[in-house]
Amino acid sequence: MSQLVVLITGGSRGIGAATARLAASRGYKVCVNYRTDEPAASALAAEIGGIAIQADISVEAEVVRLYQELDQRLGPITALVNNAATLETQMRLDQMDAARWTRVFATNVTGAFLCAREAVLRMSTRHGGTGGAIVNVSSGAARAGSPGEYIDYAASKGALDTMTIGLAKEVAEEGIRVNGVRPGFIYTGLHARGGEPGRVDRVKSLVPMQRGGRPEEVAAAILWLLSAEASYVTGAILDVAGGR
Repeated sequence: MSQLVVLITGGSRGIGAATARLAASRGYKVCVNYRTDEPAASALAAEIGGIAIQADISVEAEVVRLYQELDQRLGPITALVNNAATLETQMRLDQMDAARWTRVFATNVTGAFLCAREAVLRMSTRHGGTGGAIVNVSSGAARAGSPGEYIDYAASKGALDTMTIGLAKEVAEEGIRVNGVRPGFIYTGLHARGGEPGRVDRVKSLVPMQRGGRPEEVAAAILWLLSAEASYVTGAILDVAGGR
């Protein structure tokens, strides 16, 4: 069996770190991508026997460099988890400026596209590859719209969902499966970046299961979609949101 190599963007914390740990436990060689948090990424890589590579995925040249280094250090990629994402302080749309939208879309949409492109160039049988799997980490915000908080973030995740469906159809005959997960309210540090560290506890009553989710629960869904158990699943977006 060929070696399993997974790249997890934004992998130093939260859902990305949980996915890295679970992937390593299932035999993957793991590349943890990070933008700024070198200590966390390096510690995680050491813990799981993987590697950490710095790159800002919103910058095309850095994504190309990321993949070149990955090729050299771990070999051909077989799985990509497009997890890196950003959001900004909660506010209404009529308080936002265009620069904010540009920043959010640069990471959440353009970054995911660039990482997917480089993966396809390596995985696709059209390009001499042997296939692979991609999971895009979206958000329940893509369906709910995040009014009064993060309409820009929600819109970027809606774009990611559309890219997931289109790319899945585009490369289905080339040995690549492309799916997505839409986490709901998950206990991660991303909420602090939006200005409300305790957001999950505030909104968990909106969830039919009456609780927030754990990063490990999202990671389990991601690893299933990457696995051979999901061999006939592509173009799907799995809600991991407690019934919401």
